[in-house]
Amino acid sequence: MIKSGKRLGPRKIYSEDFKLRMVKLYESGKHSVYELEKIYDISNASIYKWIHKYSKYNKKSVKVVEFKDSQMSKINEMQTRIAELEL
Repeated sequence: MIKSGKRLGPRKIYSEDFKLRMVKLYESGKHSVYELEKIYDISNASIYKWIHKYSKYNKKSVKVVEFKDSQMSKINEMQTRIAELEL
């Protein structure tokens, strides 16, 4: 189905194990939602749904909020570190 000129691609279906792994990576602090989105080519909406469904934080009634600025600074730090290691 085409809506307002946009073509929808095939729907991706992920296993429950994969979803749990993504939530674990997020909870561990190793990756932000933005990083997981870019690395695994997953929509951030899907990742947030999984966090809401599977996260231990959800059971404690904690609301997950990420700030784009902090993510970008973390990415910039990582890119700087990679450049240093490549020398």
